[in-house]
Amino acid sequence: MKIVFFGDSITDCGRDRDNDKSLGNGYVKILADKLRPIYPDTDIELINKGISGNEVGDLLKRVQEDVINLKPDAAVIMIGINNVLHKFKNGTTLNLKQFEKDLYELLSLLKAAGIVVIFLEPFLLPAPDKLRMRKLFNEELEIINRVALELADEFVAYDEMFNGLVQSIPYAEYSADGVHPTHRGSRLIADTAIKAIRKHLL
Repeated sequence: MKIVFFGDSITDCGRDRDNDKSLGNGYVKILADKLRPIYPDTDIELINKGISGNEVGDLLKRVQEDVINLKPDAAVIMIGINNVLHKFKNGTTLNLKQFEKDLYELLSLLKAAGIVVIFLEPFLLPAPDKLRMRKLFNEELEIINRVALELADEFVAYDEMFNGLVQSIPYAEYSADGVHPTHRGSRLIADTAIKAIRKHLL
């Protein structure tokens, strides 16, 4: 079974882009190290196609080459936080109607190619400099939830999960900056994503 992981820096996580076998040092690597021993007799190929800084539109532009042409059985996607982050950091425009259109087209192309889509919801934790982003991020999450619940085969709701945990645990345990997960945060992503993936292992 071939699985492509597709997303931004949370997926990328320092992978060597000159080495197709490089999984980076984030949740994808942790997940791989957990998954393979569970299925020692199953040929599982995991490919990391995350690129730091990507937004939904960037994934749409490269989905054919980086995912569909590889003919995977499944694609695991986490995307969306940069669309909000870049608006506040760089002053870029976030058109929510275009965001929805791009996300819908991205997932539709994958489904049309016969690929199982496992969507991992982006998250935002309450770091002080991120609090102002929450309102817009919530609007984006409404779109993500609507589109992913319609088109994806699996949807894992990380924003609610992480924000529930940080009611009693300092947010920095899971993400120092509210966006990029710590090793503990990456382990949680891997542990929950693997449950969704295992439902579709051939």
